[in-house]
Parts: sequence; C-alpha cells; structure tokens
Amino acid sequence: MFVDLAVVAAGLLQCHRDSIHHNRAAALDPGDDLGRVVVFVGDDRFGPLAFQQSDRMWCYFNPMPSFLQRGIGRLRERMKRPVRNFNLYTPHVKDKAGLEIGGPSETFRARDILPVYQFVGSLDNCDFSSSTVWGEHAQRFHFLAEKAPGRSIFCDGSNLNPVASGTYDFVLSSHNLEHFANPVRALYEWKRVLRPGGAIILILPYYKSTFDHRRTPTPAAAMLDDFQRNIGEDDLSHLPDILEKHDLELDPGAGSLENFRKRSLDNVNNRCLHHHVFDQHNIRELLMSIKFEVLAVDLVLPMHICVLARV
Repeated sequence: MFVDLAVVAAGLLQCHRDSIHHNRAAALDPGDDLGRVVVFVGDDRFGPLAFQQSDRMWCYFNPMPSFLQRGIGRLRERMKRPVRNFNLYTPHVKDKAGLEIGGPSETFRARDILPVYQFVGSLDNCDFSSSTVWGEHAQRFHFLAEKAPGRSIFCDGSNLNPVASGTYDFVLSSHNLEHFANPVRALYEWKRVLRPGGAIILILPYYKSTFDHRRTPTPAAAMLDDFQRNIGEDDLSHLPDILEKHDLELDPGAGSLENFRKRSLDNVNNRCLHHHVFDQHNIRELLMSIKFEVLAVDLVLPMHICVLARV
C-alpha cells in the first residue's frame, strides 16, 4: 500500500517521543487536530505496511529507511519551533524578574517551544528539595550560560513562605502543575508573589500524547473542591485511577506495575505522580475561576499546552 509522505509527516507529529523510542504508536481519536494517521517505526514482528483499524489508520515501516530517519530528525526540529503566539509571551518576561517552579526546563531554552530564558532580566527557582529524582540543585540557580544565576529556594511550590508578596514580575512553570495534589493552592501562591499586572507562563502535558492518555481531564470544579477541603501534598486520592489507567509502556522509568505502585505510595517524597490531567479547556476554566486573566492557551502538539495568564 502506497503511503504519501505528507500523510507520514502528519502522523509523525502525533507520535510521542517515547513512543518512537520504544517502538510504540500513539493513537488519536477521530476529530483530533492533525488527523487520524499515526506512524509506527520498525519492528520485524509486523508485516503489513499499513492497515485500517476502526476509525484509525496505522502505518508501519519495516525496517525504517534512512530517508525516514532524516525526515524524523527534521520533523523533531520543526516540532520545537516557538509556539505560534510566542510574541505575546515575551513582553511579560523581557528584562524582568521572575521565579520558576521546578526549573530549569529545556522547554524555555533556545530552539524549543517557548524560549523565554534568553529574554529574562533575572530568574530564581523554587524546588521542594535540593535533591529530587530530576537532579541535584545548588544554592545558585543556573538556567542559561550567558545569564547571571539566580537563587534557589527550597520549599513546597504551594507554600512559598520564604517569598514576600509582590516580589516577582512573572512565574514560570513547565510540566509541573500536574504534580501538585492541590494545584489551586499552588496557583494562589504563585499569584501572591506576583506584582500587579504580573504574569504566569505555564507549560502542561497534553494528556492524549502521554502516559495519561487513558485518563479523563480533571474537572476544574474538582480541583477547586480540593482547595476548599485543604488537600495536602501527601494526598493519594487519585492513586486508584492512576494505577488502573497509567500506561506504563509510555513511562519506562516507572518500571513494573509493582515498582510504580511502591514509588507512588511514597509520592510525598518523590513528587512523580500526575495527580491531575489537563487539557486546553480545564486549565482555562481553572485560571479564570481564581481570577487570572487568560491571555493565551496554545496547544503545541503532540506534547504541550502553553498558557499565558495575568493577574
């Protein structure tokens, strides 16, 4: 069966980076923005080049030819072009003082989807510990070689007691808010440390292209209710749903189901869980509910939701 390269390109844009690495395909529901074609790269177990299953088209290359390898490289670079509304984001950070939650983040560096680091005046960082599963954190926050380092603040991102109100012009957070059991409390804290007119810039995982794809986006009302009930970061009320629906094949670092369960039970110390699942709709509703002015919500397929909001 002949497969047009334009169709292949559309499919590749839907493939999760881990899906490609682990020879898995990421299927999309009918009606998703870039169509129904996904590409599966090379495994000798599969004979047909392509076949139709329900409302989805699966394309298999067996083995992967060199021209496709080059094409994947070019597509990966194109996928890292700045978000479409990037010019809306930069005035809120240019030559200004900011705080990142859980940095540093590749997504904010040059040649990625939201390269704002190069524009900031100064940047501090908050992490819940100086030692996390993501790395060791020094007292000075080094986020870009050509920029002076900021300071590291070690406290919970939903309880910024060491930071006075109105300290910063902006707050950055990339793939971080979903790790909070009480994201509304975190957002209120981030809002508190902003000066009038300050902005938050969020990058969230788009659940359909991650190991959360079997889960349902968390209603904004449920997250607001968690805030009213003063849910703590030791909460595990979403764990049964996570254990049932987490796609371990897209999260190889989690290991077996039993290893994942053990790690999850110790989440208060490692903060690996995605308590909540976001899409472009519930994050807008949530921010508006706590009186942020939402300026942009950009879906950057396949992996990201970029959000700009102002107090």
